[in-house]
Amino acid sequence: MANIGIFYGSTTGNTEKVANLIRHAFGEGNADVYNVDTSELADIEKYPYLIFGVSTWGVSDLQDDFEDFMEILEQVNFSGKKVALFGLGDQSTYTDSFVDAMGVLYDWLKKKGVKVVGFVPRTGYSFISSMALLKDKLVGLAIDEEFESHLTGHRISDWVEMLKKEFI
Repeated sequence: MANIGIFYGSTTGNTEKVANLIRHAFGEGNADVYNVDTSELADIEKYPYLIFGVSTWGVSDLQDDFEDFMEILEQVNFSGKKVALFGLGDQSTYTDSFVDAMGVLYDWLKKKGVKVVGFVPRTGYSFISSMALLKDKLVGLAIDEEFESHLTGHRISDWVEMLKKEFI
């Protein structure tokens, strides 16, 4: 069984695509991917390492399926687990709220005492503000498939290499 569970919510397919690219970067058999729309508590609890992927809709709103998934997350025993986040957003159109949903999820997890890893330097991004920005780092991997899809592969590769060390 894989040690990493990747859970995503996707409306347009972009977050699903990124979740699968992340799974591929970890290597065959190391990570499983789940759509939060059909996930259950037991799916989450069997993994020591979790990755949650959420896109931002409008200003600071979680993707609809992920919003519903929060009821399941409320029941998870996160003791001994490490969690990483990735978020999708549009930093050109929503320059004041880029990947805010990832920040909303991070704040919720921190209130639960969850160990969150996988912070990414702000360097290379061009947004003005984000709820996912903590000092000079994003609380997870930020992906802009609308205007910077050419950077997605490199960003995922770098992030996964970092997570391989942090998930130890």
